[in-house]
Amino acid sequence: MKTPPPRILTVLGTVFLLAFNWSCSQKTASDADLSVFDGHSLAGWDIQEAERKWWHLRDGAIEGGSLEEKVPHNTFITLPGTYQNFELNLKLRLINSDEEGFKNSGVQIRSQRLPNHHEMIGYQVDAGGGWWGKLYDESRRRMVISEPINEAAVNQAVHEWDEWNDYRILCEGTRIRSWINGVATIDYTEADPTIPIEGLVGMQAHGGGKFVVQFKDISMRELPPTEGATTWEGIELKAWPKKKK
Repeated sequence: MKTPPPRILTVLGTVFLLAFNWSCSQKTASDADLSVFDGHSLAGWDIQEAERKWWHLRDGAIEGGSLEEKVPHNTFITLPGTYQNFELNLKLRLINSDEEGFKNSGVQIRSQRLPNHHEMIGYQVDAGGGWWGKLYDESRRRMVISEPINEAAVNQAVHEWDEWNDYRILCEGTRIRSWINGVATIDYTEADPTIPIEGLVGMQAHGGGKFVVQFKDISMRELPPTEGATTWEGIELKAWPKKKK
């Protein structure tokens, strides 16, 4: 078999290299995280009309709560659409006031809004003193369903007030994992097959105290869906009663 002339080899090599680079660029574009907050407006985010006074854009961040007035109840801002399997990255910080009160936040995942209500129902990756690294079931089981993997490590890693914390949340099938500032916090697998593993993503400012929570650098990367996954279809949206102690 004859060896192709050097010029042909050069052309073939160039074509192969261009094709390889194009393939890599396509893969990078499709695999890249999608920014869901541009830092310039709250466009594309859903806020209930009665809750608008508690949510603002400040210094390139989404801000919830108030330093002058106690938020009377939990309030949420949500992304439109539903998400099942995904990787969510964001920065979160809590800013304190001098007054006492419950000061807490969190990220709702695979959740829904309760009809004609300020509350949401579903998983919450928590944030705040005594709650860092926990997974709470908001309005549903109304309890912590996953404690931190290593509470001491989490408490050492988090910035309690005024500094940014990097959150990474990974949802794959029935498994939910999260990290704060690179430290593993949650590794929870849902054992109840009736619990939906898709839904809204939202940010919370908890009621009861004077403080603000800020979110920025929010990006989402959707992952392949889980076949036959449980959805919210047919599930009555109402808060479950609290368990008797």
